[in-house]
Amino acid sequence: MTPGEPAGIGPDLAILIARDAFPAAIVHYADPGLLRSRAAALGVAVEVHELTDAAAARPLPAGHLQVLPVPLARAVTPGRLDAANAEYVLRCLDLACDACTRGALHAMVTGPVQKSIINESGRAFSGHTEYLAERLGAPLPVMMLASGGLRVVLLTTHIALSAVPAQVTASRLEAVISITMRDLAARFGMATPRLAVCGLNPHAGENGHLGREEIEIIAPTLDALRARGLRIDGPLPADTAFTGTHRAHYDAILAMYHDQGLAALKAVSFGDAVNVTLGLPIIRTSVDHGTALDRAGSGAVDTGSLHAALGMAVEMALGAAAGG
Repeated sequence: MTPGEPAGIGPDLAILIARDAFPAAIVHYADPGLLRSRAAALGVAVEVHELTDAAAARPLPAGHLQVLPVPLARAVTPGRLDAANAEYVLRCLDLACDACTRGALHAMVTGPVQKSIINESGRAFSGHTEYLAERLGAPLPVMMLASGGLRVVLLTTHIALSAVPAQVTASRLEAVISITMRDLAARFGMATPRLAVCGLNPHAGENGHLGREEIEIIAPTLDALRARGLRIDGPLPADTAFTGTHRAHYDAILAMYHDQGLAALKAVSFGDAVNVTLGLPIIRTSVDHGTALDRAGSGAVDTGSLHAALGMAVEMALGAAAGG
């Protein structure tokens, strides 16, 4: 686990989940002094164990936390961002990612980062998904958020809304859908997953009256994929695709852009959803919320999303082991 932005609630979450025993070994890539000071601020009795090798990690009883030390550049005040620690955040990500790549760890769970402060430090950063994909040489990472039976996949992620239509191409649709269907089968044990695909425009274009992307790009691409045996429906109007009936009928729903899909998912499951990156050679899950700087150090945070992210990482790791 990487707790993320040190001035945010990520360190709080790391401390709070350590109050309970967990059936897997969790290694936190963080500054141990930061975790100890945050535990003291929260009034939580947690013993921090420093490791020199991630492979030495073991499941621990409640009240214990193991950390592979990564030093901060500057002391942290909860709630106060400092660009000097941007490299620390990225260093934690790099080390955890590399440990997964070499097989010392089986999955990576990321806490929330503050994109703005990383960019202000001079490092271009659009998000965990893109950063990890570049480091791992994955040509097309696919973002999926999941909660209960609802899984929402995004065709495009952190780009301006005005840039979305140009990214709705046959080649991108085919690639994202192929990755999604492959990983639903390989990592979630779905032999023949069923996918719903949203249209780009209101009412899925209203037969061309509200846009022609559905007619000229999306529908022909889906027809070609269905001819290959994939179980896909669409393009569907996005304003009804996330209703209860549809959610029960499909294993995942593909949205064309970030807010089209995630506004719907977070409206029904904020705080319990898990961010999963498909298309990577490693397993990566994440919380579905931000750094909540105003709550850092207060203890007034909900650990539900992190517990869900850890649980899904374990489930996916066990599934990968069983399958290979």
